[in-house]
Amino acid sequence: MIKNNTVFIFVFMTKSEHIKYWTTSSAQSWQASQHLFEKGDFVECLFFAHLCLEKILKAHWVNSNQSDIPPRIHNLRVLAQQTNLQLDAAQIIFLEQMNTFQMEGRYPDYNFKIYQAFKQPQTALILKQVENIYQWLLNSLP
Repeated sequence: MIKNNTVFIFVFMTKSEHIKYWTTSSAQSWQASQHLFEKGDFVECLFFAHLCLEKILKAHWVNSNQSDIPPRIHNLRVLAQQTNLQLDAAQIIFLEQMNTFQMEGRYPDYNFKIYQAFKQPQTALILKQVENIYQWLLNSLP
């Protein structure tokens, strides 16, 4: 029943309210990634960094499309391609690389090696790139 109420609420939101929903949710995911980084939970931190980008891209998707309900996908490159954004090759490659963390965050037992590979220095570098593209995406919204 809650799912139906959620859909019902979404139907009566304006386009700007949908965009606000996604930008607010994106900011919350960014904040969560920062908290996880501080605690040393690096893979989970990168999962939430991916969520942050996914949600801000969904705000762009709503802004770029007639529909207000973005597709229920997690692929950042595909989401970006379905918007009016003009991303350069480096940004597209980075989004493709970030897709790794949505899979690993959902299925942590899928590949334990990722926990060994991403420690504080590597995660900090990725988070700086996420922050740069996140701010660019946020500032690109009307």
